[in-house]
Amino acid sequence: MAQGASLRLQLTFQEDGVDFGGRHVVVTGGTGALGTAVVGALVGAGAVCHVPYMHAAEADRFGLRGHAQVTLSGPTDLTDEGAVARLFDAIPALWASIHLAGGFAMAPIGETKKADLIQQIEMNLVTAFLCCRAAVKAITRAGQGGRIVNVAARPALEWRGGAGMTAYAASKAAVAALTVALAEEVAKQGILVNAVAPSIMDTPANRAAMPKADHGAWPKVEEVAVTIRFLASPDNTVTRGGIVPVYGKS
Repeated sequence: MAQGASLRLQLTFQEDGVDFGGRHVVVTGGTGALGTAVVGALVGAGAVCHVPYMHAAEADRFGLRGHAQVTLSGPTDLTDEGAVARLFDAIPALWASIHLAGGFAMAPIGETKKADLIQQIEMNLVTAFLCCRAAVKAITRAGQGGRIVNVAARPALEWRGGAGMTAYAASKAAVAALTVALAEEVAKQGILVNAVAPSIMDTPANRAAMPKADHGAWPKVEEVAVTIRFLASPDNTVTRGGIVPVYGKS
């Protein structure tokens, strides 16, 4: 997303009344298409965002780089326990952690090696688990309660939709299970844990990969960002353990 588009997005989100009041929020995967929309939604609502990245090129093209309410941290390997702990230990008074980082792979099971499965588990489940663990510790230290939002996927809820991408579907289903179990575990600490489950989202990369699809039916990243922002916000006072479908018209 270009710098001008990111700033317009931020201004749009300033108009709808949700107020994070300077609360600190981690957004993993924040430099991607959905991540840029989520960070724009958050800073527009007054949040201070901490965005880890893996490669310098991600940071260089990030539309909100240099924003006064955005801190980029990296390179950060979210599959590394020590790196994740250092990321969260450096954040004062953490309120929320949003975990968008992950990966996608599509192949028949006969062409999916053990290494491919492990990679999907590392990119999707392990990153979410380590960041959830660190977030719970950091939010508990702050003592004000907080929010965690993970990203599952439509095949995590509709398993038949995972045909041809079994490693991905299994790893995202594990993220959904992690979310619900953790929500029950930390509810009494005032930490509400939820996830969204997107279908294919309307991004330039997805349009290029599927040029003949009905792009108008796909959910827009800005629309998904609104749902994520609500789940992470102080306005969400009761929703926990939800895996929220964000399918648009698809």
